[in-house]
Amino acid sequence: MTEAVHTETHGFQTEVKQLLNLMAHSLYSNKEVFLRELVSNAADAADKLRFKALSNSDLYENEGELHVRLILDKDNKTLTISDNGIGMSRDEVIEHLGTIAKSGTKSFFGELSGDQAKDSQLIGQFGVGFYSAFIVADKVTVLSRAAGQPADQGVQWESDGDGSFTVADINKPGRGTDIILHLREAEQEFLDDWRLRSIIGKYSDHISVAVEMWNEGEPEQTDEDGTVTSPATDGEWGQVNKATALWTRAKGDISDEEYQEFYKHISHDYQDALAWSHNKVEGNQEYTSLLYVPAKAPFDMYNRDQSHGLKLYVQRVFVMDDAEQFMPTYLRFVKGVLDSNDLPLNVSREILQDNKTTAQLRKACSKRVLSMLEKMAKNDDEQYLGFWNEFGNVLKEGPAEDHGNREQIAGLLRFASTNNDSDAQTVSLENYLERMKEGQDKIYYITADSYAAANHSPHLEIFRKKGIEVLLMWERVDEWLMSHLNEFKDKQFVSVTKGELDLGELDDEETKKAQAEANEALAPLLERVKASLGEDIKEVRLTHRLTNTPSCVVADEHDMSTQMIKLMRSAGQPVPEQKYILELNPEHTLVKKLDTIAEGEQFNEWSQLLLEQAQLAEQGGLKDPAAFVARINRLLLV
Repeated sequence: MTEAVHTETHGFQTEVKQLLNLMAHSLYSNKEVFLRELVSNAADAADKLRFKALSNSDLYENEGELHVRLILDKDNKTLTISDNGIGMSRDEVIEHLGTIAKSGTKSFFGELSGDQAKDSQLIGQFGVGFYSAFIVADKVTVLSRAAGQPADQGVQWESDGDGSFTVADINKPGRGTDIILHLREAEQEFLDDWRLRSIIGKYSDHISVAVEMWNEGEPEQTDEDGTVTSPATDGEWGQVNKATALWTRAKGDISDEEYQEFYKHISHDYQDALAWSHNKVEGNQEYTSLLYVPAKAPFDMYNRDQSHGLKLYVQRVFVMDDAEQFMPTYLRFVKGVLDSNDLPLNVSREILQDNKTTAQLRKACSKRVLSMLEKMAKNDDEQYLGFWNEFGNVLKEGPAEDHGNREQIAGLLRFASTNNDSDAQTVSLENYLERMKEGQDKIYYITADSYAAANHSPHLEIFRKKGIEVLLMWERVDEWLMSHLNEFKDKQFVSVTKGELDLGELDDEETKKAQAEANEALAPLLERVKASLGEDIKEVRLTHRLTNTPSCVVADEHDMSTQMIKLMRSAGQPVPEQKYILELNPEHTLVKKLDTIAEGEQFNEWSQLLLEQAQLAEQGGLKDPAAFVARINRLLLV
């Protein structure tokens, strides 16, 4: 390496400064994680070179054996992590080692708990693994050259973590990246050969790239007569990790600890996976999948545009990270590996998009995950509810996205209901069907802005009176879910806030007769209220869904619900004004009083009040709340 030239000094991004300070002064209880992160990054660089070399073998530069090497220099107190992978150009070095995505950094700091051991494990998950070098080093030097570039296109990056870094041009004969850690005085344990080997064995055994360390040669050994008993041997690089793809091994030969360590490697998660499925398929298609369900949701899970998917290998050769074509968006939390024998080695994302084999593999992987979740739900209810609390709202996107598995996904959904006095979402649709009343042929549900709004909705009054269970929904995604989930096991879903209520066999003949008589007796009142409210409403009719409340508004059966309108408006979609149906409770005192008031201003005021209080209960707000308050005050003085 020649002397550095064209040296520039750059300031770190503000977020990086905060991160470096944290690394240097706070995360020191589990210091060894720095080696896990740097070796993992080096292995990724080797995988990326393998992929790019599929279309340009010259990138190998006549050196096809990829490796990561740890180099100890006790005299200079440095530890070097060296790889001969893809390398970086000058611009890439500045981009990757000087900035971090602000959203990721903000989330990283938001997750910190003050528990050093736990916080140090978060490093890889948020893409800040390189900076863990400053946990043990007071200066870091990076030498890199992009594969395929001439030797004089090398670059040197250096920083002591004080808020700035320098970048200089160098001559680097070999491609790849060397990260030189100038260890602090208190961190000399990381210059111990056996200490490093044990860390590699713990964290990096299943990295498919060989991690190597130098084995010193042995001097010649002779006996007392001078006869050579053991010839001298030269020093050589020796492999420390197994470097065998874990998913290619027989399931019976892999321990749970090995599965968990491999999960942490591919996901950068610091917690154990909740469950996994390892399958080798032969026949019309030949592939191996190793799929994991995490225990905790990643920080960017609700960003549907964030990269997700499986690590794709073709015939054991790494092809790409985040191959989203094999995992639907509603299962974007799944991590894992897919190794196919049926795809071409030079496969691209564009080819995958319209490839028949891709569609079949996607279907198979989706089925594997859903079956894994079904097994969890059946065997360990507490574990499954832990999963649901983390990923339930994402799974709710499934019925709209995956029509073929709609029934299976529906069986995995969990809800709160009027059967439990709690907002805990613990009720499955199977539970609901088991508790259905005799003669009930529908699944009733309500959507609202909150659990309290759903649970206290006047629309539930008749259901509570008759002991009919209603599913309570209040998440933003619920209205979208129910617009695509029409039935479950031949039982139709019915919103209690839309259309006319027909309880069918759940109403006895005496009740139906009383309803018919009320409709006939109060028909003139309905006409008067309709004339009074005019264009403010679509229709006025009597209701039999209320027992304690005088009025409610409902959407017509084919109109959008209140929650769907709110959802579309929050997404910036134009929504035309919708008129609702006003339903009056014939048994309520206020409605009976209204029937005694002659047409005129007072009748109009009472009619408007019954409409507005119904709108307030259903929609959570009014267009003109001041007018509503003034109307109440006027009627209180009558």
